[in-house]
Amino acid sequence: MEATKVIPMHQAKSTLSQLVQRAAAGETVLIGPNGHAVAKLTRLDEPAAPKRRLGLLKGKLVVPEDFDAPLPDDVVADFEGGR
Repeated sequence: MEATKVIPMHQAKSTLSQLVQRAAAGETVLIGPNGHAVAKLTRLDEPAAPKRRLGLLKGKLVVPEDFDAPLPDDVVADFEGGR
């Protein structure tokens, strides 16, 4: 959507929230005195998500051999409500 007319400064001041909603919807809102645009209100593009680096911790972590071994009975009891 493109703006079809320039919004006068006083009107822009008193209807700013509505103009922001129009800009958020994709419309370009032109603002200025006497029908001459001096400012443009547009939607702010979302910042790009930072690139994720795979393998950042490769070689820095060690998984112990007994990682998936059964837990001791007292630890299991704590998880199951301390029977």
